[in-house]
Amino acid sequence: MSLMAAPDTALGALHNGMRMSQDDFARALEVVTGLPVSLLGFAAVPGGHVADDQQGGHDLTSPVSNLATPTPAAKPSTAHRSYEGVWLSRYQYYSSGREESFAGQHFVVLLQHGDRLTARSLPGSASSSLSLDLTVDGAVVTGTWVEQTDPAGYYRGARYHGAIQLLAEPTGRRMAGKWVGFGKDMDVNTGPWELVFRDASTSKATLDRYNTSAT
Repeated sequence: MSLMAAPDTALGALHNGMRMSQDDFARALEVVTGLPVSLLGFAAVPGGHVADDQQGGHDLTSPVSNLATPTPAAKPSTAHRSYEGVWLSRYQYYSSGREESFAGQHFVVLLQHGDRLTARSLPGSASSSLSLDLTVDGAVVTGTWVEQTDPAGYYRGARYHGAIQLLAEPTGRRMAGKWVGFGKDMDVNTGPWELVFRDASTSKATLDRYNTSAT
């Protein structure tokens, strides 16, 4: 069973008064939903995917622990590097109520349209849901994040959001930087965040395989 299906009403609304090819229509839905076309009831669009391959705030400056990274076959450099695929998202934050630092991890599916990146967490990878909307400018990746916490967890379903800025390594297989956001007392917090590449495929079979706990 797919994670999300394209509703008939959305299909009708986008088709009404427009002449769009199936590829254009599939891409429009992909941009809106943040999900790959393979989960929206469409066949993969040709050329759409890559080949294999922190009262005052708290500033967490300790680096995120090193994560094992895969060593995919080298790809020739291109003018527009593709970051599409499955990534492991890992960030650290300080809980003032518990006076301790914690890490949040999700497997996310990252889609790319030109210089725009959208990432959505796979629901089975964590009890909270995470989304990222980013823009790439050379090695600089900047944007926003939103996290809906677990209703049964410590934060009781609270919704948090903020900004994020990362630097992409030359390999294109890791991005590291910091997040900034507001805490429950409206203090500004920040901490480290990284994304580590896992798989270039966004097929349903691949997403099903990563739709499990990232911890």
